[in-house]
Amino acid sequence: MKTTSKLYRSERRNAYLFIAAPVVGYVLFVLFPSLYSLYGSFTNWNGLGQMKFVGLSNYIDLLKDEYFLKSMYNTLFLMLGIPIGIILSLLLALALNRAIFGTEFFRTVYYIPVISSIAAVAIMWQLAFNGDYGLLNQFLSNFGIKGPNWLSNENTVKPALIIMTVWKNLGYSMLLYLAALQSVPKTYYEAAKLDGANAFQMFRHITLPMVKPVTFFIIVTSIIGGAQLFVEVSVMTPTGGPEYASATVVFYIWEKAFGNFQMGYASAMAVVLGLFVFIVTYIQFKLNEKNAYELD
Repeated sequence: MKTTSKLYRSERRNAYLFIAAPVVGYVLFVLFPSLYSLYGSFTNWNGLGQMKFVGLSNYIDLLKDEYFLKSMYNTLFLMLGIPIGIILSLLLALALNRAIFGTEFFRTVYYIPVISSIAAVAIMWQLAFNGDYGLLNQFLSNFGIKGPNWLSNENTVKPALIIMTVWKNLGYSMLLYLAALQSVPKTYYEAAKLDGANAFQMFRHITLPMVKPVTFFIIVTSIIGGAQLFVEVSVMTPTGGPEYASATVVFYIWEKAFGNFQMGYASAMAVVLGLFVFIVTYIQFKLNEKNAYELD
């Protein structure tokens, strides 16, 4: 009994040690910085000197800051790529789910951008969007179309960034959909065929409901990722684009924090962005619970 008790205490101690690692990491690298940033948002602080408490002054200034409002609009506009990416990735997954020659090759090709360096991908697309010698404009010239200078035009810089982000993330969403499609029991489709259902009806009433959890996951993670868009903007449009047309909230936060050394003001923006992501994610979870699919 004494040996068992020692073994139990040893195992419990080891369990606590394993649990302690992620807990300590969370406290040091997530919880403490978040609380520190929250406090910093109520101060006038340059990141080095003493914090001067200013109350809600930073938040009030945000409402009057046209650059913050514009960067928020740009961030939301760039999220239009989320539904486009979902539709394209689902169509690709449906195509690659067929037992035809070459599907393994194309799965690999579409996934390569996902594992590629985001900075390298951004530089590649920056060259492709170049107005003078870019690959895209060279392609359009074959049809007699004179393409714009995509990244230097206020009207085309955001669509250009959407194209790039959709292309970059397409393989990841496609792989998730592919796994979901391959887990759908074949008996559902066989039963539907016996009942006289056509391909569209099977897609609508079997495929879409069965991949709904994956769609929900992609939407939530894409919104969180879209709200934090930074590297693509900073590489392809280092100044925030023409008329600040491509600057995202995170880009503006970085500019204020490390360019102007307005850490308190940048912290306020970070808090607002965090609340925005939390609210949108919470709404998505509630909608998912409300419209949860129940298989009859």
